Amino acid sequence: MEREEPAGDIHASCRQIIAALKAENDELRHQLHEGVTGQQKQIDALKTEIALLKARLNQNSRNSSKPPSSDPPSTPPRASKPPSGRQPGGQSGHEGYHRPLLPPDQVNEFVVVKPGRCRHCRKPLKGEDPDPVRHQVTELPELAAQTTEYQRHRLRCDGCGHATLAALPEGVSAGAFGPRLQAMLAYLSGQAHLSKRQIEELLSDAFGVSISLGSVVAAQQAVSEAVAASVEEAKAYVEHQPVAYADETGWKEGNATPGRRKKAWLWVAVTRWVTVFLIHARRGTEGARALLGRFAGHLVTDRWNAYNAWPVRKRQICWAHLIRDFVGFMERGKRSAPIGAALLRQAQKMFSLWHRVRDGTLARSTFRIYLGPIRRRVERLLRRGSRCGESKTEGMCVMILKLAPALWTFARVEGVEPTNNTAERTVRPAVLYRKGCFGTQSAAGSRFVERIFTVVATLRQQGRNVMDYLTIACARAQVGKRAPSLLPRPSQAAAA
Repeated sequence: MEREEPAGDIHASCRQIIAALKAENDELRHQLHEGVTGQQKQIDALKTEIALLKARLNQNSRNSSKPPSSDPPSTPPRASKPPSGRQPGGQSGHEGYHRPLLPPDQVNEFVVVKPGRCRHCRKPLKGEDPDPVRHQVTELPELAAQTTEYQRHRLRCDGCGHATLAALPEGVSAGAFGPRLQAMLAYLSGQAHLSKRQIEELLSDAFGVSISLGSVVAAQQAVSEAVAASVEEAKAYVEHQPVAYADETGWKEGNATPGRRKKAWLWVAVTRWVTVFLIHARRGTEGARALLGRFAGHLVTDRWNAYNAWPVRKRQICWAHLIRDFVGFMERGKRSAPIGAALLRQAQKMFSLWHRVRDGTLARSTFRIYLGPIRRRVERLLRRGSRCGESKTEGMCVMILKLAPALWTFARVEGVEPTNNTAERTVRPAVLYRKGCFGTQSAAGSRFVERIFTVVATLRQQGRNVMDYLTIACARAQVGKRAPSLLPRPSQAAAA
């Protein structure tokens, strides 16, 4: 007969099995929960990445710092201004601009034209008109370069037999090109933004000068050395100015072989009378310091962190960049759109008042009073944006709030503008040069670019003739003298 197990043992075995099944079930539930949680985290991360990619894909010149030239065809057109109802062209009462007649001492030739017969009865006409109608025609002469040959004799001494070669007259270039031609080569590059090959073709077509690409480079380097000391003086001058506008843009430097060119940055600092350029390998604080040195005035820039080395109270953040960011808030999502729209309205109110200050129809003291509520609303909206639930908008609002005092410097410091448009307009010709010439091939080429752009921009600010300056600089270099100063005249500095 089979032996029956006691009931207590059966119950204990059942309890053990149930406990084991429960533990296994709990483990499975735990693993399932962890798996679902991990998948949910992965899904959330992918959603965030997709949102960031979509935001990057939708970036354009309206909602980011990208240039308008990079906008795809799908970019919505900018809002057009409402029609004014006026016809194109000059308006009634508008003061016309006419080409004035040159005074007689500036006219090269006078041609007297008299009617031979009366237009009415055909009788011969005689006499002089005491007040003839003056009509002037300005024309370029046929351009042809002048070549001077210096025949240097080598004579032998009857006494010692030594042969002596005659030296060139003082002021005569040891190279093949004179000061004005060297200046023209630099002018066509720095002012007209022509490539070396275009310069070669223009000199041949317009002046009949045959020149190689290597000779163009050599002439540019000669001009670069001629103005080097004056450019360094200009950089030192900028460090001591009360206000400067700074910006930077990408540059390429080095060998033209694909994949071997180095990334560099073209920096610019604009003050009232002097502008300086610098090509530097770094875009960070190192590059900004190389450009601005010990500048201690008020600095107007965008929010690039290279400028964080300067105190916030001495900075002004560009509102044009902020407006593009606010548009980005509106286009990023439902949570940040209302905040972006509200910030944009406050910015428009601020600029409307600021334009009246510049026009002289609103006193600066009154402007500060009106600006108080706008400032409080903007900072309150930024705090809302810092916790709106849109990660990119939150981060940007936090960043702007850290620089909040620098948003309003223009209101308390005279001479400071609320935007960095001054620097951006100044750097634009250099961008055109970069697109046409693809940057520079060597350090010497970079020095020429930054020096010639410094000379051109500074002389234009001061109303001085660029071509005359470069010609004098090259002529002085040939006799070992320094180029004229790029600093403003005492009368200009006093007026500032």
